Amino acid sequence: MDAIRVRFAPSPTGSLHIGGARTALFNWLYARKTGGVFVLRLEDTDTERFIAAAAEGIFSTLRWLALGWDEGPDKGGPFGPYAQSERKPLYTAEAQRLLEAGSAFRCYCTPDELAQHREEVRKRGEVARYSGRCRHLTEDERRAKEEQGIRPALRIAAPAEGTTVVTDLVRGEVSFDNRASFDDYIIMKSNGMPTYNFACVVDDHTMGITDVIRAEEHLSNTPKQIIVYHALGYPLPRFAHVPMILAPDRSKLSKRHGATAVEEFREQGYLPEAILNYLALLGWSPGDEREVMGIEEIVSMFSLDSVSKHAAIYDVKKLTWINAQYLSNLPIERVVETVLPFFQARNLVSDQPATQEMEYAIRVIDAVRSRIHTLVELADASAYFFSADFSYDEKGVRKHFTKEGVAQVLTRGREALARVEPFTLEETEKAYREVIGGMEISGGALIHPTRLALSGRTVGPGLFDIIVILGKEKCLARLDRAIAFVNACKA
Repeated sequence: MDAIRVRFAPSPTGSLHIGGARTALFNWLYARKTGGVFVLRLEDTDTERFIAAAAEGIFSTLRWLALGWDEGPDKGGPFGPYAQSERKPLYTAEAQRLLEAGSAFRCYCTPDELAQHREEVRKRGEVARYSGRCRHLTEDERRAKEEQGIRPALRIAAPAEGTTVVTDLVRGEVSFDNRASFDDYIIMKSNGMPTYNFACVVDDHTMGITDVIRAEEHLSNTPKQIIVYHALGYPLPRFAHVPMILAPDRSKLSKRHGATAVEEFREQGYLPEAILNYLALLGWSPGDEREVMGIEEIVSMFSLDSVSKHAAIYDVKKLTWINAQYLSNLPIERVVETVLPFFQARNLVSDQPATQEMEYAIRVIDAVRSRIHTLVELADASAYFFSADFSYDEKGVRKHFTKEGVAQVLTRGREALARVEPFTLEETEKAYREVIGGMEISGGALIHPTRLALSGRTVGPGLFDIIVILGKEKCLARLDRAIAFVNACKA
């Protein structure tokens, strides 16, 4: 068996979306599982929709996801160039072969003529199809068209009888009736640029692609491409069409369902490890109940046999849950590396933090990370460790600061902390337990208002973790502030 070669071939017309990233991941997984080659190719021949910055954006997002490619526009390789805009001579040469073999023909129909024909067909209640009017033009008729300055497109001479069968690694055999499914579709536009269904066939063959793994929406293109494969005398690759990704209401996924671009999730504080984990589960399963899996584990278990035929449902809540698991369980060094830019954006730490500043930030991150879902949340939930300039949660004030005797309780707690030495987790908790016992109050009667006093919040890490990280000086100052606030409210 030849070495596996797969490709991801995005069009640089915008950001890399969840669907495209899932396709890239499945190709990358298959290559890594089989010891094959993962090729990145840009399909950039759509000059009207092409966005120059989008290509670098796609590269950047794939790098952030750690989906490295073996050959591509920036890396080169034995089958380059890897951008379609640089491969035009190859498409022109292969199209000429089809013309000479009679498998393609020049079409001189103008856009207005084609539009008029479609309208006439619709009025008759028929399916709009190319009429074939240019397929049998004589040389004199062609010459007359060209003398009028009409630049022809090239159309494939599609079969009008029989069926074209797609043998798919996910869906099995899918048959298409040639007469009902195809007309003589364009393979080269009048501006000399190839269409998708022609260029990708030439590229996949000349780049040695053995397996074409792509989204289900391309299944209808595959028989058209098979016709081109046969006309050019190319052997067929293996095809695998992975399931569509639908919104929770099973409609087509769109912006109205929330973030769909990978870059948006990056900005919202999702980890690349979590996104890859989630994407792998959109249409594939390890065969058991596992949901949180590192990329090496996914590679070891990945198989196209385990890819579902059924649509995958996009569920941001599940992605967010998976992200929280990674934030809780990744090595602290990795979490610090990813969250640091979010801390710096909020001016919680300096752009080049000194050793002592970083050590403090690491302690904060480690205490907070198990209770949040994203890096944005982590930065927000950590803010009070770096500044006392916060307001108290309104519900917390009503619940904890308005109780009778709360100022006295906080004062006793402050006095106990002031005497603690050394200021450790064990000693601070011991001091508070003694206050609770001595005042004969419930633990919550002291712990809840103290948390609100120190953080402005009612939830967060364990209270004594907060106390020790802040240190004695900050704790006493914040308790003084809260006691004054309570007394002012009563007055």
